[in-house]
Amino acid sequence: MARPGQEADVTAYEEGADGLPAGVSVGHWTDLAGRTGCSVILVPGGAVGGVDVRGGAPGTLGTEARRPGRAVSRVQAILLTGGSAFGLDAATGVMRYLDERGLGFAIGPVSVPIVAGAVIFDLLAGDPQARPDAEAGYAACAAATPHPAQGTVGAGTGATVAKAGTSEPRPGGLGIASARADGATVAAVVVANSVGGIWDDELHEWIAPLDGWDRGSALIPGANTTIGVVVTDAELTKEQANRVATVAHDGIARAVRPAHTLYDGDTLFCLATGTVPAPADAVEAVAADVVARAIAIGVRAAQL
Repeated sequence: MARPGQEADVTAYEEGADGLPAGVSVGHWTDLAGRTGCSVILVPGGAVGGVDVRGGAPGTLGTEARRPGRAVSRVQAILLTGGSAFGLDAATGVMRYLDERGLGFAIGPVSVPIVAGAVIFDLLAGDPQARPDAEAGYAACAAATPHPAQGTVGAGTGATVAKAGTSEPRPGGLGIASARADGATVAAVVVANSVGGIWDDELHEWIAPLDGWDRGSALIPGANTTIGVVVTDAELTKEQANRVATVAHDGIARAVRPAHTLYDGDTLFCLATGTVPAPADAVEAVAADVVARAIAIGVRAAQL
């Protein structure tokens, strides 16, 4: 669907040489009128999950269980959602979708779906009462595909960037990028909703420049954030997945300027399906690159 005056609201995901790893899909639920949405990264077979939270105002679900030393290592889905903390209601729908298919962490005869997630604040982008709910989360799962759309779609629908300068904020968005790492595929799905401006680290040019810092004192903590997932088919331990999530934040620092501020809730997950015996340091080496590229792609697509 297109907004008035635009030819298209989203840009189709142009699959690179590698695309998403096998067995991984991404689904969106989009509310264009309310300017919000949610996206789900689905790994029905489960993946080892890690996380790193860097921003000063995060809104998250299930991050503590993703850290080393916790009993459950594998995750079936990551939710990226608008609606601020209200949007975490979408996780209920993701849980229901997985439960109906018997997917989750087996405890005797019961399987409990493991879902983690993070939110962006988009309540002021459109209708503040429009928030992703359980039905939205379920719909995003049902729409999951290996070839998802990007730009103004899903969790990127109400995203905005460059919010601390003297000019008006620019549209943010959801982007996807991938690369190879010693035989493994490493992909990033990232939503940019940042205080900072957006810099294309490959082309060395601004996509959404930040004009000064004149409004810094008026910024609202928690009203901004860059969130995403690095997903790979490499075989990683939980500790290594957490390390990849940590290193991947360098990609946010390359593309979002400034990044990790008190007003942002920057959070990155890592999922590893474990089908390719690639070294962890090779995955780390490209993780930041695909995150930076995904941010640039998503914001460019949203501004078309």
